[in-house]
Amino acid sequence: MSDVFSAAHRGGSGSPLVCLHGFTDTWRTWDLVLPALEREHDVLAPTLAGHAGGPPLGRPASVSVLTDALEAAMDEAGFETAHLVGNSLGGHLALQLAARGRARTVVALAPAGGWAAGDPAATRMEHFTRMRVLLEGAAPHADAIVAAPGGARRASADITTNYEHIPLDLLAHQLRGVVGCTGLDALVAGAARDGWGLDAAAIACPVRIVWGTDDRLLPWPTAAMRYREDWLPNADWVELEGVGHCPQLDVPLETAQLILGFTADRRAR
Repeated sequence: MSDVFSAAHRGGSGSPLVCLHGFTDTWRTWDLVLPALEREHDVLAPTLAGHAGGPPLGRPASVSVLTDALEAAMDEAGFETAHLVGNSLGGHLALQLAARGRARTVVALAPAGGWAAGDPAATRMEHFTRMRVLLEGAAPHADAIVAAPGGARRASADITTNYEHIPLDLLAHQLRGVVGCTGLDALVAGAARDGWGLDAAAIACPVRIVWGTDDRLLPWPTAAMRYREDWLPNADWVELEGVGHCPQLDVPLETAQLILGFTADRRAR
């Protein structure tokens, strides 16, 4: 089955909220939480530049280039500021946007870039290069792969601990999205070249950071070291026991509640 990758989703009403996905994913990672979020917010969920359905990446590939593209998407949507939610790379980008003054609040789910120097997590982006190679031949058969016995578990093992509730078409979409991430190599090279930094002192909005204790891609707590000790020690920290790298897929009801509970008293701003 072929897949149609789109640049963004927008729906709901209320104060603006932007949802940012992780590396090689698409906006559809938010499928399971969108109904709850859209009851309270005007939600924009863009696909990142260089990802399947997203805008061209531009050169040189960098976190700054991705953040520039997101600012442009917010401008086009008419969002001067917004509540920001992001997972993994998207969590880091939400914090970059906050440092530029574009956030009302940030909820970052296992944000990338917080590991200490020398931590093995620093090479995690190379995992996606290997994954893309493995999936290039399998992607055309993604629907059959996830529907096979044990297929859904294998497709989601790196990102969730709870998976039975995730629609098979969404899992297949994500597999194809890895192959469709045209900016993968450039972004991996850019991260190796530039490293990860954050002007945390410029972040003036409330921040909640959520991390699953069973995160296999960015293991808790070591992958959060700089966020916890240097950048955002005074953030609202939430540990999700037994949850993996993508809480929005793993425990969507609880994740939606964590987001809405944090934005609740600030929606009129």
